[in-house]
Amino acid sequence: MIHFSQLHHLSLQKLLDELWKSDPVFYELLKESTDIATTRKKIFTHIEKFEYKYFDMLSDEFAATAHIIDRDCAKDCMRVLKDIFRAENERITKCSALEILIGSAQENKEIIAKTSKGFYCEFIYLLQGMNLSTNRYMFNQTSDKISASTNRFDRLDSYAQLLDDAFLKFKKGTDPDIVENNCEVKKAILKTLNATEQMWNDYRWQIRNIITDRTTVEQFVTLEQDEIEGIDAAKEYGIPVQITPYYLTLFNKSGRTKHDRAIRAQVIPSKNYCDQIHMTRQKGESNDYMDEQSCSPISGVTRRYSKIVILKPFDSCPQICVYCQRNWEITGINDAVISKSKISDAIKWIAENKKISEVILTGGDPLTLDDNYLEWIISSLASIAHIERIRIGTRTLVTLPFRFTKELVSIFEKYHQWGTREIALMTHCEHPFEITPDVLNAVQRLKRAGINIYNQQVFTYYNSHRFETAFLRKTCKVSGLDPYYSFNTKGKEETIDFRVPMARIQQERKEEARLLPGLVRTDEPVFNVPRLGKSHLRAWQDHEPIMIKSDGSRIYRFFPWESRHSLVDTYLYTDVPIYDYLLRLYNDGENPADYDSIWYYF
Repeated sequence: MIHFSQLHHLSLQKLLDELWKSDPVFYELLKESTDIATTRKKIFTHIEKFEYKYFDMLSDEFAATAHIIDRDCAKDCMRVLKDIFRAENERITKCSALEILIGSAQENKEIIAKTSKGFYCEFIYLLQGMNLSTNRYMFNQTSDKISASTNRFDRLDSYAQLLDDAFLKFKKGTDPDIVENNCEVKKAILKTLNATEQMWNDYRWQIRNIITDRTTVEQFVTLEQDEIEGIDAAKEYGIPVQITPYYLTLFNKSGRTKHDRAIRAQVIPSKNYCDQIHMTRQKGESNDYMDEQSCSPISGVTRRYSKIVILKPFDSCPQICVYCQRNWEITGINDAVISKSKISDAIKWIAENKKISEVILTGGDPLTLDDNYLEWIISSLASIAHIERIRIGTRTLVTLPFRFTKELVSIFEKYHQWGTREIALMTHCEHPFEITPDVLNAVQRLKRAGINIYNQQVFTYYNSHRFETAFLRKTCKVSGLDPYYSFNTKGKEETIDFRVPMARIQQERKEEARLLPGLVRTDEPVFNVPRLGKSHLRAWQDHEPIMIKSDGSRIYRFFPWESRHSLVDTYLYTDVPIYDYLLRLYNDGENPADYDSIWYYF
């Protein structure tokens, strides 16, 4: 098997040579093609011969010595190849990988010029998989050592060593050197703003002093050129940027490093992001990727599931996350509108619908609101007999931990009634840097009041490196945050900087998360299907790859959760090319060979 680290250095012609070597018979069928329908039939026959060879014990060609694990991988590859080559899937995706392959085999220069290396790499790996020519283990040298071990306990120690060695690369917000950096930035902010420690610990002071411009940021930390361009573009296009003084202390003072890049990327939009938002606005198009407006039975409410609804009382946050799925409706904090009558009508609608048992209070960030207003909302919901759980969806735990005052936590505790009604906190902790001593203090206060805290990680490029999310889980769990969901990044064009191939989150789950104890890996990887809700990514039954585009993107067909209950429309999703993702990792100093098995996650 040839590895990506070798493939991406090849010229296009040599890459094609590798493709044809992967399955010479397949190549001849393409090369001799005179019409696509006949070629399609011949290719299906060719694939079926492998099925008999690997799984028909009565066949004279039965591959008796081939390991069942390799044959199982081949079975997956054959299924994907057949789905890609089906005429029906060509029709619904409006593209044909088979046509591209035929043109490439017949040396059609126009077709080859329009086709990416990523496209050809997908078929190199698929054909190698079908021909049992794969090497799908995480790290070749380590895996050889593990395979050679005859002692089960030695193997388990080797697996554990993988984790221990990998975790040494990462840092968290309680590490002494990180705390020291944070304190230095904090001192500079306090001095410049003529503030005291008491003021710093007051969430209202933090909100009044939210940082929205480049000049202020550069007073305290060094920005990279691309970050400067991003903030300037946001200002030009009227895209709100908001960073709490507290969160700015998580930035490395002297400039971006591999440790704080995820922190910075969350709040500093790239120029590409700003350009995409601007173009969408200019075209008069909607940025509502999830089509929440079509799921709103009444203003302020979103409903995609049978027993639970979202209630949005506020349309801004103390800090705005670049990857937010609701960036289309999030406003600057000074422009946010609180409509008590709208929320009253929404709560009345919830009270009249006895099928609803759970409410997620989100937004924007509801904890931007003051205690009196929050208690009015929570008490109103708690007075509804059929509401048994109120979730508070907030990022303030990691962006503004001082919000969790004794007074606020006492409100939660007041309406958290054991055996009758639960108050739970949902947050997005994206990086171990976000777990700081201040966050731990807030968590302790909440846990002592009996409030469970659940983490919903958004799986982005910036936390997708090998074992990075595993380290985040470990850090969260020991700090009192239970991993709940891992969200595949939404397929919004403007958030392309954050998106990773769906195969990567599947790979992470099987190869990295699986090495952790069960209580640490309690999160479920999911894809949020627009209008319809979450689809689990660990099951073939919920999605399937049905096409590969000329740029190397996989097109997946998603079967919504409702498909087990009624006939509903499926959803087509165009993913990020695996080739592009691996090349980006390579350019950022990662070893793509560590990710080689990614091609075999479907």
